Amino acid sequence: MIRRIFLVGFMGSGKTTIGKFIAHDMNLTFVDMDDYFEQKHNCTIKQYFALHGEDGFRKAENEVVAELCEKQDVIVATGGGAPCFYNNMELMRKAGLTIYLNVEPADLAKRLSNAKENRPLLADKTDEELLAYIESKLGEREGFYRQAHLIVDGEHLPFSTYKTLIEMFPEDELN
Repeated sequence: MIRRIFLVGFMGSGKTTIGKFIAHDMNLTFVDMDDYFEQKHNCTIKQYFALHGEDGFRKAENEVVAELCEKQDVIVATGGGAPCFYNNMELMRKAGLTIYLNVEPADLAKRLSNAKENRPLLADKTDEELLAYIESKLGEREGFYRQAHLIVDGEHLPFSTYKTLIEMFPEDELN
């Protein structure tokens, strides 16, 4: 059985929601990478950014990815940018199964427009600016996300299908 699963994708793609479902369904421990980071560093990501800048954050995030790659029986909802820096995607691919939750920009914009106040990068954006931001960032990140072992329709795939896909994935193809 696959011992580590990493969900990658843009913010709002459903990594946390789907991750919790899979964890419960497959008796795995769910780890939200952002929460793990904040507990480890005893501050919010926003505070860490303010103290150390993005470069400092990305380096510390890389250390968190390496730690999570050592855990057993986990499903990890990664931060949206985590796969795109250092060798994070390579580390995750070698340690376990990576799944990209692919969601169209317009669908992400709909989901995120209701959560702007909880996401500082989006807070002051109009709906048009939000869509443009998503399209731009997704364009930068897509190449990293698409390195995942599995690319799934994060908008329409039923939760129950994830367990089947994971169980059917040949372990000898992990790396």
